[in-house]
Amino acid sequence: MVRIKTCLSSILAAGILIASSQAWAQTVKVGMSAALTGPAQALGNGVKNGIESYFKYVNDNGGVNGNKLELIALDDGYEPAKAAPNMDKLISDGVIAVLGNVGTPTAIVTVPIANASKTLLFGAYTGAGVLRKDPPDRYVINYRASYAEETGAMVKNLLASGIKPEEIAFFTQNDGYGDAGFNGAVAALKAAGFSNVDFLAHGRYTRNTTNVEQALSTILDAQVEPKAIIMVGAYAPCAEFIREARKDFADVKFLNVSFVGSAPLLKALGNDAEGVIVTQVVPDVTSELPGVVEYRKNLQVYNSDLQPDFVSLEGYLVAKIFVEGLKAAPSMTREGVIDGLESLKNLDIGIGVPITYSSTQHQASHMVWPTVIKNGKYEPLDWSQMK
Repeated sequence: MVRIKTCLSSILAAGILIASSQAWAQTVKVGMSAALTGPAQALGNGVKNGIESYFKYVNDNGGVNGNKLELIALDDGYEPAKAAPNMDKLISDGVIAVLGNVGTPTAIVTVPIANASKTLLFGAYTGAGVLRKDPPDRYVINYRASYAEETGAMVKNLLASGIKPEEIAFFTQNDGYGDAGFNGAVAALKAAGFSNVDFLAHGRYTRNTTNVEQALSTILDAQVEPKAIIMVGAYAPCAEFIREARKDFADVKFLNVSFVGSAPLLKALGNDAEGVIVTQVVPDVTSELPGVVEYRKNLQVYNSDLQPDFVSLEGYLVAKIFVEGLKAAPSMTREGVIDGLESLKNLDIGIGVPITYSSTQHQASHMVWPTVIKNGKYEPLDWSQMK
């Protein structure tokens, strides 16, 4: 009888423990608003694929302190008018944070919503200054280098290669994204002693179109024929511009920032891709760095129909850092995850760049990796060998 009572007590205690553990475990909902359809869909889906690959890996290995991760991704088509209501819906649905949003024009409307609702906007796929205030907004934390750092690196190394400031032209999207990259390049030119920036040819096009004719005409009319064109746009219009510009400029260098979308740009260019330069904010996807090897492995496991690319790698790394912030969070709340991220110091995610945040430092990486298309694929570029 005593043994029966003991067994019953053990079963009851185990049941209470299981029930308690089930009550404690929860699904941590994370939001995302990005272009999942339309001309920029390769970017939104790429970031989403990277995030989901890491979240699935974490969930299959016990979650975060027993909690499973769920990504709720809404389509904004790269349009601010859709991004704002998406943010409102995600926040009202109780997401702990919004992760990997894509684009500058959309960020211009989503950053104020994040701040007003006290909801973290983390790892957005944009290098615009609107997400990089000094001191930083508490509710906006970044992974990647800024567009100013990307175009600044371009200017610095173009000048070092012997190209004169007046031989640089610009092709940019006519909005905050294009402005961010252009202004960064202008700042670099001024720092190098060139102040006559109004002299430089600057062609612009309208977002979500491939209407590049007027922009090309502006550059063709430049007082000095350009030897380099810095491009701040999306892959479809940039590809169209490069194809058309090659008919008039035989030896000009085309330099794109990371947001262009490297894989879709390469595909769209086809035979016109050779020699096109793209700066990246993540390492080369073929790298043997441990974080990149892990990414390729998990992409194969959880998205086996996809090929590795720079966009999904960035999404993967953003998710990885975010999870480390969750692990360090004093509470599984919106404020707690910010405190957890700000506590990260010299975190090694396997890309050779230690990740550190604080209340005054909300950008993890300032690293820019230049690449160039050769024989139909991207290769690391040594700036000093650029001719």
